[in-house]
Amino acid sequence: MTVASARRWPPLAAIVGAPRCGTTSLANYLMTHPAVTFSSPKEPHYFTIFDLDELGDAELRETVEQGYLERFFGSAWADAELLMEGSVSYLFGADRMGPLLKLWPDARFIIAVRDPMKMLPSLHQRYLVTGDETATDFATAWALVPERAQGRRIPASCLDPRMLRYDLAGRLGDAVEHFFDVVGRERCHVVVHDDLVSRPGEVYAGMLAFLGLPDDGRRDFPPMRAAAGVRWHWLQRLLQRPPLATQLLAGRRFRARLAKGSKKPKSPTVERLMGARKRLIHWNEVPAPRVTLDRALRQQIHDAFAADTAKLGRLIGRDLSQWLAVDPA
Repeated sequence: MTVASARRWPPLAAIVGAPRCGTTSLANYLMTHPAVTFSSPKEPHYFTIFDLDELGDAELRETVEQGYLERFFGSAWADAELLMEGSVSYLFGADRMGPLLKLWPDARFIIAVRDPMKMLPSLHQRYLVTGDETATDFATAWALVPERAQGRRIPASCLDPRMLRYDLAGRLGDAVEHFFDVVGRERCHVVVHDDLVSRPGEVYAGMLAFLGLPDDGRRDFPPMRAAAGVRWHWLQRLLQRPPLATQLLAGRRFRARLAKGSKKPKSPTVERLMGARKRLIHWNEVPAPRVTLDRALRQQIHDAFAADTAKLGRLIGRDLSQWLAVDPA
């Protein structure tokens, strides 16, 4: 059942993940297409953060128009040819896509996938930058997974303990299979990171064809987000995840207020403080150190994800046997 409306909304497409699989590059390429209106910020995470399942049709439409469309796409959203966003949480939150599909029954989704042997260390580095992770090397973070699965050793700065379940984040076969089951295979287009690196022009053309967009003449495809590291991890956590802000963001009442689009204007003092915080975060970020996994750890990762990677290959009709190499060439 879809939500009827007097005013037709523009179509919607989303780059739904997985994280650290090139989604930022894909988003930045599509942002410049003249037919695309991209959200700001790139990853609202709106439909995974907010519980909209119990809303009636009229309330759902009003809530999403105010809290999602006006908030993340600006006042001119209604005139867009195609609305796009890039929330990587959607791939692992397929069960929260019901309200989105109700409002946009023709929504389209782009899924990016990558060798877990490369994806997971990159994801760990990203969580150090966002302040969600405290284990400063991936081997330690991987070894902590069993305890964290039991709710122990979770950093106070972590916004959602599920983020640190690297054993689940690498199960892209399970995630893609479930996403296909929920939203429909025909709504989805899968991009393999290997292709994005070696043949970005072909990947871009494939996305345009899937979205029904004309060629815009783009021929330059630079990578958009190099892995970042930090100088001081304690400072990064303090800046990115101050204790009070973390509690607010995790609170149901605060999320409910945001869902309806309520947003008080910032005072000049707050604006200056936020600007100083942003500059300090930028200063504290440095190029990420090269991550080398020893053979024993590579074997553990191989064993954890071999069956799942084979499933992913079957789902997308792709030979992924070169992934999860224990002894890389």
